Amino acid sequence: MKADAFPANSGKPIQLETVSRLWGETTAVDALSIDIPAGSFTALLGPSGCGKSTTLRMIAGLESVSSGRILIGGEDVTGRPSSKRDLSMVFQSYALFPHLSVAENIIFGLKVRRVARGDRDQRLKKVADLLGLSQLLDRKPGQLSGGQQQRVALGRAIIGEKPICLMDEPLSNLDAKLRHEMRVEIRALQQQLGFTMVYVTHDQVEAITMADQVVLLNKGRLEQAAPPRELYEKPANPFTARFIGTPPMNLFPANAFKKLSTAPDFQLGVRPEAIHPHDGGPLVADIRTVEYLGADILADCVVAGTSFQVRLPTAKPVAPGERIELGFEPDALHVFDADSGRRRDDLVAEFGTLLRS
Repeated sequence: MKADAFPANSGKPIQLETVSRLWGETTAVDALSIDIPAGSFTALLGPSGCGKSTTLRMIAGLESVSSGRILIGGEDVTGRPSSKRDLSMVFQSYALFPHLSVAENIIFGLKVRRVARGDRDQRLKKVADLLGLSQLLDRKPGQLSGGQQQRVALGRAIIGEKPICLMDEPLSNLDAKLRHEMRVEIRALQQQLGFTMVYVTHDQVEAITMADQVVLLNKGRLEQAAPPRELYEKPANPFTARFIGTPPMNLFPANAFKKLSTAPDFQLGVRPEAIHPHDGGPLVADIRTVEYLGADILADCVVAGTSFQVRLPTAKPVAPGERIELGFEPDALHVFDADSGRRRDDLVAEFGTLLRS
């Protein structure tokens, strides 16, 4: 995509201040506070029913706020209608008009706002060139592939030159190859044009490959908001540790390690890819099942009644029923309070020393 001829957009910051949304007795979003910097790409991530789409719709003005405030560009927009928030939105369904051509779909919003025809035509040409739609402008949506329809929806969103673009699961209807291609294109588009992007997804791969900041939600509450690398390397709690990463982080009660049997108030986390065969290692595990993945092997193991997974090199095959000694580097260890779930970096060095002794 070439964005040289398209006007760069500085974007606007978005702040949510203890925002809640109630449905009768049910709390969909619970006192959520997040900062979304101008010109950044923020992904709202979490399992189904966590409140991410409701949060996006409150930012858009499509859902009312039960309590709290939403600020866009420093202005309180909590009570403003969607049309007064200076943003665009791309829906999961694309929401294209089947009876209109690609060109008519893209410029629809400009026609509603009575933008002069000359300006509409000029913007349409730039958007079509940017998204590779120039040869498809006369077609109807039914004549397009899923990826082409997604580009039309993107074109309709960016032609208005708004400083904020909201997207709600826009790639969920595409196959894996197209999803990858569109992830790359959407991220490049956002970086080139500079608008603020808020993107809802349940797919952690989309979130961590596209976003500057990932906001991880669970049952309407914020679990952690951080850059993707920080979520992976320093999860704030066991939920984040288990949600980010494929396979997810292993969590052990401290007494799964003989040398830590006096520390029942803590959970220890180690990612499957960080564990390796090690004679005399702190984990003595029984292998239950083995999956061959080509470059490596994923082994399901058990120690002291706790199941966990290990990625092992294919060059060193193992089999179900074997007992294996395993270890890991000290900096691969994560420690969490068993009750509160709070991350305890202050205990990593101490526990690491005990396990190596």
